[in-house]
Amino acid sequence: MDQISRRNAMGSLAAGMAGVVAGTGTAAPAQASEGAPALAAFAGKHIPKPLRFDPAKLTGLSERLVRSHWENNYQGSVRALNMIEGRLAAALADKDYPAVAYGGLKREELHRTGSVVLHELYFDSLGGNGVAGGTIKTAIAAAFGSFEAWETEFRRTAMSLAGGSGWCILAWNTHMASLHNYWCWDHTNGPATGVPLIALDMYEHAFHMDYGAAAAKYVDAFMRNLDWEIVEKRFSAAVARI
Repeated sequence: MDQISRRNAMGSLAAGMAGVVAGTGTAAPAQASEGAPALAAFAGKHIPKPLRFDPAKLTGLSERLVRSHWENNYQGSVRALNMIEGRLAAALADKDYPAVAYGGLKREELHRTGSVVLHELYFDSLGGNGVAGGTIKTAIAAAFGSFEAWETEFRRTAMSLAGGSGWCILAWNTHMASLHNYWCWDHTNGPATGVPLIALDMYEHAFHMDYGAAAAKYVDAFMRNLDWEIVEKRFSAAVARI
């Protein structure tokens, strides 16, 4: 493929994604129906999960911030993933579809999938009182020397991303059978065989409306609202996979 064709292919993908960012890319089923097979892997039927808590009752995180984050950033990724899956289905049916353009779709599929999953983990873990307990607290203390040592390392990892991008994730690594705090630069990063237990969104959209550049205060607020019963359930399920 010559350079002009490569630029045209990538330009078409970029234009399509621009429509999603603007909130117009919602017609995934139509994309998939134009001569493409109906495949479960590219169904494009993801539905946003509702918040499991009252966003007006969080401590230190405003309802305005939480709703904006949930409605714009999270739901925007759900819409984008549906659109991308529809385009993948159509591309798969085209034997002449250029590999360079397909690679762009696959990268966007990975990016949007990560955004949807991590945002759902993030929102589902809020609404608690921030008090840890149970087997997860014991396991964390065993892995890091003490629960306090883990929290110090978790916060330090989060603050290393405070420039405005990424995720701080406590995960159970099923291959290593151990707990780790992972530094993830964007939605596509993540440890191999790592099962996220806590996903802390460090993108500016998660805190700037309330805290500006004071990311440490946002981390404080997140920890105060963390529902450790949810984390405990995730840990039990992750350990059971071994």
